[in-house]
Amino acid sequence: MKVIYLKKVEGIFAPIATIFDEAGDLDLESFCDNVRKFNETKLSGLVVLGSNGEFPLLSYREKMALVKSAKETLDRDKLLIAGTGCESLRETIMLSNESADIGVDAILVVTPSYYKSDMTDEALERYFTTIADGCKVPVMLYNMPRNTGINMGPSLVARLAKHPNIIGIKDSSGNISQIAEIIAKCPNDFAVFAGSGSFLLPTLMLGGVGGTLAVANVLPDYCAAIHDLYKEGDLDKARKLQLGLLELNAAVTTRYGIGGMKAAMEIVGFHGGSPRLPILPASGAVKEEISKIIVDALKVFSEVCGS
Repeated sequence: MKVIYLKKVEGIFAPIATIFDEAGDLDLESFCDNVRKFNETKLSGLVVLGSNGEFPLLSYREKMALVKSAKETLDRDKLLIAGTGCESLRETIMLSNESADIGVDAILVVTPSYYKSDMTDEALERYFTTIADGCKVPVMLYNMPRNTGINMGPSLVARLAKHPNIIGIKDSSGNISQIAEIIAKCPNDFAVFAGSGSFLLPTLMLGGVGGTLAVANVLPDYCAAIHDLYKEGDLDKARKLQLGLLELNAAVTTRYGIGGMKAAMEIVGFHGGSPRLPILPASGAVKEEISKIIVDALKVFSEVCGS
């Protein structure tokens, strides 16, 4: 399937949280309210149904409702990417093309992982190539070894990058040497995104084009400022912001997970609420700690950017 793609995918994206009500059902009103708030930021766009959107815990119908709501609410000048990776190849293609029909700009596909021993490079290459052949919009690869237990190495990514409908990768491995090798081996127009705020600036300096960051749900303009300052050539300020983001990034990812991220969102004025079980919400003590970390990060932002 030949796809003509005119929009450039770059900059900072928030993998937007899915909001649930007290009964554990989708709270689309609060979700859309968050989207409207993100419209007022310097983000390049949103990723719906990402890891921070709790996509493995959602039904197919819920996924489509979120994609539709995000598309209807997001400003047209911002890009919308949908995370459509499923264990089933057929379901992935179905979800991808239904999302394309709604109007997403691209899809983000994580590696299937239940049958880990069968997920050889050959199997993954065929999987992603088949998706790219059958998808109506461009495909971005999603490498998330911490969750999947599977790592997409540079040689595999480089082979997939030759496909005309595979346009980039979100690499959340945290392996900056691997990210450097991917950038070196892939075409110049292959978009490499940092998958965490902890290595955003190093990725940009190596030739990456942006980041899809959990912490962008909390301080979107802070994250966008790192990207913009790098593009402007102000590496000193970009470096100060990068270092000032590390503690908060850790708190809303590896340290306290989605519960911590949602608590942080509530602290800064977004809707967060509780994750869907079996993920637990942050404790009161964790919320207090995160609140202090946010204050420290905002102090750095004010000192560097004067606002």
